[in-house]
Amino acid sequence: MLSFEILSQDQRARTGLLVTPHGAIETPSFVAVGTQATVKALSVADLHKVGSQVIIANTYHLHLQPGEELIEKMGGLHRFMGWDAPLITDSGGFQIFSHGAGKEHGVGKIAPIFPEEQDRARHLSSRKQKPLVKVNEDGVEFISYLDGSRHQFTPEGVIAMERKLGADIILVLDECTSPLHDYDYTKTAMERTHRWAVRALEEFLHHSDNKQALFGIVQGGAFQDLRKESATFTAEKAFDGYAIGGSLGGSTEEMHQVLEWTIPLLPQDRPRHLLGIGEIENIFEVVKRGIDLFDCAAPTRMARTGTMFVRDADRFRIHILNAQFRDDPRPVDQACDCYVCSNYSRAYLRHLFAAKELAAFRLASIHNIHFLESLMRRIRTAIKEERLSHLESNWFSPK
Repeated sequence: MLSFEILSQDQRARTGLLVTPHGAIETPSFVAVGTQATVKALSVADLHKVGSQVIIANTYHLHLQPGEELIEKMGGLHRFMGWDAPLITDSGGFQIFSHGAGKEHGVGKIAPIFPEEQDRARHLSSRKQKPLVKVNEDGVEFISYLDGSRHQFTPEGVIAMERKLGADIILVLDECTSPLHDYDYTKTAMERTHRWAVRALEEFLHHSDNKQALFGIVQGGAFQDLRKESATFTAEKAFDGYAIGGSLGGSTEEMHQVLEWTIPLLPQDRPRHLLGIGEIENIFEVVKRGIDLFDCAAPTRMARTGTMFVRDADRFRIHILNAQFRDDPRPVDQACDCYVCSNYSRAYLRHLFAAKELAAFRLASIHNIHFLESLMRRIRTAIKEERLSHLESNWFSPK
């Protein structure tokens, strides 16, 4: 079972201890994304060394390959991937969205989630594709992107899949919407998500041997009345925690508004998970508003392209393949004590990427995840000492 205790607060920001059957998570915490039972390019030993506390895997991808039955036969997801710490499984709602409305609108994890922050026409019109998903009241029918086979997800069926996977925290099936969906469709999808949530919760509570915790998901797009309605509806249900998902608007400013509308309506004594957000520019903002967990694939995805986190750089990142680093003897970040910065130069890392050596992916990913985990430790300490605003201003002072 799951327990959650708030340990300290600095205005709305809070530290807590989220206890699961596989260990405790100090919050607020970054959740490493291990979509297919692995955080790309990293071993479990790497993750332990950089201080990762919790991983989120994806039911949609694991259902397609290798299948939840095989994972259950192998002893469950923890044993299958060799991870003995807390695990979360997402229901796959975002992936269903990305292969459905995401293809229609050209919005997803690779296309910009906040389309107003980039040239919308340049990114979206070129990415529109035929959707592979049909959504109805019963659930979702979709075509596998791997082999073209047909599958169906229902709220009850996803709970059964996640029970077989055996993660500590599982999420209900939801229907994500796009920043380009209108009000009427967003409302329809939200109401369908609510009905699915009730069905999922009933299925979950039907089993008396539950060692897992079930999180509900707040939807409603970037519409104030819908977000408040969804937060109120979800908060009234007996979930162990609450996730905030779906479209967070067309910009980071709209995302902040969504959180302002949503978080005050959620129970104060339950954990809150913001789905799919984790770039450094956003971390302080979401923590200040009371978010306890957040996940994002961007740190490792950027690492595999040679984008590495640096404290004193524009947007906290450099692209190691830039010519200026060809003969740079310094570590990636001179203030970082990770394995990579303690042993390798920018010049060497640039060489690995230029030579297309696979070690480049691992070393860059180690650095980026360590960088985030180190930041989260600083944030937790600052909240305990009631100086989060001071830490934030220090990080965002002119470089």
